[in-house]
Amino acid sequence: MATIIDLSKTISYDKKDPWFMRIKVKHKPHKNSNLLIRFFIGLPHKLFPSRFEGWADDKIVGMGVHATTHIDAPWHYSPVVNGQKAKTIDEVPLEWLYGNGIVLDMRFKQDFEEITVQDIENDLKKSGAHITPGDIVLIWTGRDQLTGDDYVNRGTGMSRAATEWLIDRGVKVMGIDQWGFDLPLRYMAKKARETQDNALFWQAHLVGQQREYLHMEQLTNLGALPAFGFKVAVFPLKIKGASAAPARVVAILEG
Repeated sequence: MATIIDLSKTISYDKKDPWFMRIKVKHKPHKNSNLLIRFFIGLPHKLFPSRFEGWADDKIVGMGVHATTHIDAPWHYSPVVNGQKAKTIDEVPLEWLYGNGIVLDMRFKQDFEEITVQDIENDLKKSGAHITPGDIVLIWTGRDQLTGDDYVNRGTGMSRAATEWLIDRGVKVMGIDQWGFDLPLRYMAKKARETQDNALFWQAHLVGQQREYLHMEQLTNLGALPAFGFKVAVFPLKIKGASAAPARVVAILEG
């Protein structure tokens, strides 16, 4: 029997989240549908089935497509990839979103210290994992334990070179258990201003201007996985023309 491990955040309101991350879920109890059933559908209350109180309903308010565990489409990074129109999330082949998983343990990286090719090679040598085309690579930083402003403003991040290295080995989908795939946004902007270097900001994302790939952000629970020997399923909502979509990401361990 397979073991399924959830790698996704629960969609819920958390007052500790920065304002732009807050999600409101409005829960409508069963009794609220009574009027709808009686007057709009035209079913008298006496004809309600026995013990039927109505139906519950829920509404998500203010949730952007990047607000929780999600996968970014190439369209998020740039309108074109190597001169061709970039794919939106509904155009991404489902075959890319299911495959063998590899976990890279990057917990040793300090905040604001980028992940390098050497870091990846060292971890693969240590774990014995081998990356092959079609693998889904998960980057374990441990930053899913952070909350509030720390979650957004602290963390490591992928370098351009490390992202390209994975793509060179046939990886189409990769993901990380922190707020963003790059170094924290405010930190990148600060360093770009200090150095006047226009190659610093969003470097891992912008690999997508020349190389077609997708990445997940805000994963959780990567510590429950082995370094390899499992499947990953990443099926996002099919939102027409969207730059990303929330996804229920799971790992599947056979036997």
